[in-house]
Amino acid sequence: MTQRRVVFALLVLAIGASSMGLLAQSKEEKKKKELQDREIQSIVKVVDELTAGQPAANDLSMTWLREDVLKAQGNKEYVPFTVQIDPSKISGGTVAFYWRVVSKTPAAAVAAPEPGKKDDKKKDDKDKAKPAYAYEDISFMPVTAGQTSMKISRSFTVPAGNYDVFLIAKEPAPEKAPKNAPPATVSAIKQTVTVPDFWSSELQTSSVIVAQRIDPLPAPLTPQQQADRPYALGTMEILPTFETKSTKQAELSPFLLIYNPKVTAANKPAASVEYTFSVKPARPPAKLCKKTTPRTRHPAPAPTTHHRA
Repeated sequence: MTQRRVVFALLVLAIGASSMGLLAQSKEEKKKKELQDREIQSIVKVVDELTAGQPAANDLSMTWLREDVLKAQGNKEYVPFTVQIDPSKISGGTVAFYWRVVSKTPAAAVAAPEPGKKDDKKKDDKDKAKPAYAYEDISFMPVTAGQTSMKISRSFTVPAGNYDVFLIAKEPAPEKAPKNAPPATVSAIKQTVTVPDFWSSELQTSSVIVAQRIDPLPAPLTPQQQADRPYALGTMEILPTFETKSTKQAELSPFLLIYNPKVTAANKPAASVEYTFSVKPARPPAKLCKKTTPRTRHPAPAPTTHHRA
């Protein structure tokens, strides 16, 4: 009996310790979420001011490097993009990155109901006041000490059209900021992006992406992994290069997808691809330096995207 009581006591102790650990973890997660929610409110205020045309700080020297456009699903296009910041000005180990995509085409006005007729489609004031964005999202990313340059790649999925992309990179405020502490470093910029329509019947191509390399993946990524690595397409991942100059001895690895090609009776694409390379001098015209042999390509499926707007 004594042995059983000891075993029971140890079991109760183990369960109690586990419960306390889970409770502490739950409190820590709740605290972390509260801090992130507070940070999101602060960031939304900054981007609202930027949207309204107010001048914004760029403490982290954020610059837009590039965007690419590929055909997505559901009559939409997939737009991975990359910005660059200077993380040496961040004292902590985390940076918050927020992006909001706003259509430059005004939404169609809703017709007013006829006099005396009840408006069944009228929503409450809260829903009416809520702004509609084409896309918005936020990420909290670790910053490595000693970095002087940090590239951030993310994505959005939208229909074809013209958009303003508002981007905020901000150092999260501490839980308890000391008195007379300087304001947190923040960068806010706006970039206009034109998204073509790949869902027409015209022969088109995606953006031409010059890759450092293309790595095979054993399986498609999870939604969270895809958010962090937007240049992963199915079972391959493109690592784009951001260098705009190359030597004559350098190897170029261009990647593109062909959309809407005509097909033969054997259901094969009747599209021929030929690369032409030219030297871009200080003054036009460009000088042709090389041309490849035309090659037939097969169309690739649209990338699976995870819309989180």
